[in-house]
Amino acid sequence: MEVSQEAVIKLDEQAAEDSDELKLEVATQWQLMWWKFRRHKLAMAGGVVVICFYVIAMFAEFFAPKLSTSYFQDYVYAPPQQLHLFRDGQFAPYVEGYKFERDPVSFKKTWSIDTEKVIPVGFFVKGEPYKLWGILPTDLHLIGPLEPSDPFFLMGADKSGRDVFSRSIYSSRVSLSVGLVGVALSMTLGILLGGISGLVGGWADNVIQRIIEVMMSIPTLPILLAIAAVVPLDWPALRVYFIITLLLALTQWTGLARVVRSKFLSLREEDFILAARLDGTRPRRLIFRHMLPSFFSHIIASITLAIPGMILAETALSFLGVGLRPPVVSWGVMLQETQKVTVIAIYPWLLYPAIAVIVVVLAFNFLGDGLRDAADPY
Repeated sequence: MEVSQEAVIKLDEQAAEDSDELKLEVATQWQLMWWKFRRHKLAMAGGVVVICFYVIAMFAEFFAPKLSTSYFQDYVYAPPQQLHLFRDGQFAPYVEGYKFERDPVSFKKTWSIDTEKVIPVGFFVKGEPYKLWGILPTDLHLIGPLEPSDPFFLMGADKSGRDVFSRSIYSSRVSLSVGLVGVALSMTLGILLGGISGLVGGWADNVIQRIIEVMMSIPTLPILLAIAAVVPLDWPALRVYFIITLLLALTQWTGLARVVRSKFLSLREEDFILAARLDGTRPRRLIFRHMLPSFFSHIIASITLAIPGMILAETALSFLGVGLRPPVVSWGVMLQETQKVTVIAIYPWLLYPAIAVIVVVLAFNFLGDGLRDAADPY
């Protein structure tokens, strides 16, 4: 008996569908989340951008052509140089040099690009020495001029002649870590207090909910400005960093606590929780072993969406001058120079750190949106 080719194709398609259905039936929740998440193109792109930002922040000394504290007085407010990859039909990266004139009336320095002066640029070149993570001494940089003394300002220079590109890279380490540390603290408070409120109930639930309501009724920005303004000027940078991160965490934990409480109220009546209680499971193990894994995916999505809020809050406080202060380098500290409209009009490249903030916040929002959709794979 002969079997037609169309029948064979139909049998193969049916077998493939049955195989896919079997995979879905036996797949774990994390596998289902990943299969759904990777279909979200914007979320995948956002995840790649976020990973790139954190890798650059971890190895900021290597990626930055210069140190964040290096001054070049001869190149104050130097404009950005365009990086050219090819010269005379060959791969030979270079930037063009500077020339300037002084106004005979105001004696103001006017910069322009000197197309006749070529500055060769290389990758994995030697430059200013540094210690990677404060441990490994080296002078290797990803990109830079072949002659270390040549000017190299891909994003221009600021009022002190410091490289905006290098300082933006160093700033990512501070601004991005504030988001992670702040969310870690707020997550701990939110899960702990929200879990106690939903699991124990009674007077503990009433007290915690009243505290949450009081915290949510306080206007956040004025309180942050008032507290940050009284931080002594002689405090070390690390202590100020810790205080700002702690303040941001204390204002963000209430929303997560409400979510955890509502989930615990619904889960504590489930059969597997009742069985664990009858088995004598301690409350701590009941929370972290049985209840939290049931909605851990939702917590991940909430955390991903909370990090950009932390980054924006730190940037805003530092921009207003009541957050992190020099010599700490963050995106908000760098943007302090752009508070005057005249500065933005004359030196627009000082706004490049704001572009970094926009890109990383959008990437986190896309990533969080994809995770939120993938958290419910069914």
